[in-house]
Order: sequence, then C-alpha cells, then structure tokens
Amino acid sequence: MNIAALISGGVDSAVAVHLLCEQGYKPDLFYIKIGMDTDNELSCTAEEDIELATATARRYGLQLEIIDLQKEYWDQVVAYTIEKVRNGFTPNPDVMCNKLIKFGCFEQKAGYAYDKIATGHYASTCELNGKTWLATAKDAIKDQTDFLAQINYLQVSKLLFPLGGYMKKEIRHIAAQAKLPSAQRKDSQGICFLGKINYNDFIRRFLGERQGSIIELESGKEIGKHRGFWFHTIGQRKGLGLSGGPWFVVDKDTENNILYVSHGYDTEQQYSNEFKLTDFHFITDNPWLTEKEQQVCFKVRHTDGFHQGNLILKNGICHIRSSEKIQGIAPGQFGVIYDKDAYLCIGSGEIRK
Repeated sequence: MNIAALISGGVDSAVAVHLLCEQGYKPDLFYIKIGMDTDNELSCTAEEDIELATATARRYGLQLEIIDLQKEYWDQVVAYTIEKVRNGFTPNPDVMCNKLIKFGCFEQKAGYAYDKIATGHYASTCELNGKTWLATAKDAIKDQTDFLAQINYLQVSKLLFPLGGYMKKEIRHIAAQAKLPSAQRKDSQGICFLGKINYNDFIRRFLGERQGSIIELESGKEIGKHRGFWFHTIGQRKGLGLSGGPWFVVDKDTENNILYVSHGYDTEQQYSNEFKLTDFHFITDNPWLTEKEQQVCFKVRHTDGFHQGNLILKNGICHIRSSEKIQGIAPGQFGVIYDKDAYLCIGSGEIRK
C-alpha cells in the first residue's frame, strides 16, 4: 500500500509515522506549509516544525517533501474566517482547513498519487455496509472528529488514523520509548495559521475597531463600551472589561454594533436546548431513511464530551433538541452530529439561531 503521511512537527503525527513504520510501511512524509511567513505582520514561522519533521524523516529513512499551500490557505480559509466574523458569526477555520487544504488542495498537489493518507488526528474509520464511515477515537477527551466533520466521502475513504485506538498518554509513552525528536514537544493550541499572533490583533488588522454599546439584555441599560462586535462571540465571559461579573455575551446586533450581555452564572439567556443546523453535510451517507425524530449525540464546539438529544431532518435543515440546556451556542460554528452511541460521526451543519 502506497501511503502519504502528513507530518506537522508535533508528537502526534510523529507517532503516527512511527506506528506505520512498525507495521512495515514506508510512508512518504509531507509537511504542509500554510503560515503566512511571506507577510511580516502575520508570520507563522515553520522553521521548528520543519526541523522536527526532517529529523523524524531522517530517523526512519523516509522522504520528506514540503508542500506550500500558503496562497490557497489565504484565499480559502482566511477569507472564510474574516467574512464570517464580519457578519457576526463565530467561524471554525480548523474545520475548513481540513476540508479544503489538508485533504483538498493537498490531494490535488500530491495526495492523488497515494492509496492512503495518514494523519495524527485522534479519529478512526470503520467499514459498514460496504462503505467507509468516520468514527470517534478511543480517547474521547482528545477525539478530533468534530474538526473532520466537513470532509467528503472520497476524503474519508482514503484516510488512515494510526492514533485512533490509543489514549493520549499512550502516545506520549510511545514517543518517549522510541526517543522521537518531538517527544517532549507540547501540544499546539489555537488556530493553525496564527502562530504566536493574538486572534484579536489578527481580526483588528482586517476589520479595524468601532466603538459600540454593551447593553444588559434584561434591563436594556448600557453598562459599558466595546471596540467592535467582531471581537466577541456568543457565550464569551472574559475580555469584556466589565466589573461585578460574571457577564456573558448572549446576543449581538451586528447592524448597530451592539453587544447584549447577561449577568450571573445561571442566567437563563445564556442557555438553550434547541437550535438548527443549515446546509447539513453528510460525510458518508444519510443513515436516517425517514423524517422521524432520531436519538443522536452532538457537539456544538470542540469539547471533551458529547451532548445527547433528538434530531429531526427536514428539507436539508437539522433541528436539534438537547436533553440538557447548553451554554453559549454560537451561530457560525459547526454543530457536529454523531449516532446515539457517539461512535459514528455522521456529518455537520452551520449553527443558526
């Protein structure tokens, strides 16, 4: 089997390569360059990543190729992010990066020549009724299927997830035992293209600042000022600059640049148990042949657990009713739907009010 392995310089992708080699494979390694290091104000240096990826390749006698997808990333993922923020939504660039760049543009540039593409994601696949389905990882806390929930069938049918059957602590142990170059490296946090750049600084560069009112939802009283609704998301608690907290962002008026907030941990306004998903995307297939209510598990953001609820799919719109009230459901994020056992990842849609 001809395998391409995507390597990032982190411990997870290095262990994925190690496990493939242990099984007798000799994958070709690819580092995808997406950070805008041609832009002095938005540099995401890849030097350390490439150094560690090169050391891993040398260790196993494998080929490493650097694929430059900076322009594609900028034109597709960054543009999507800015547009969503401009319209008051909370985007998820990492979901779009997987769909459009890692398994989209990469396929066109190099992946097409390989039978399988391996990554260090915590996910798995399974075969059911002759079709490949995206499935969750053994480590529910580290599971990353929600970041993969916009990929298509051709993409999922080519993917290999060597880490799917391991716990994170086992991966760290394997890396230490194998003395991998990235064994001691900490896990990366935040959005991939930003590097060490602050998210608000990034947004400010494109959308600027515009002062607006912060209004208490219940009383209609102005209690503060903000510098642009685009710096804030539904459910946000920190960074509002208000005293006597906690205060939560519960709504946004994008036309008039107003933030609505509510006070207290248990305020009713920051919780909801119903929402809908538009443009629902099935990764493999629609497992529900009728429009009857279905028991499902779901996520509304990247968390270490799953919510339970019921789903009705009608005219391409998923209506979700949760069995518990959920804090901070943010329009623009992807709601990810799983089967009732939180094993198969069925697909995702964009959260709308």
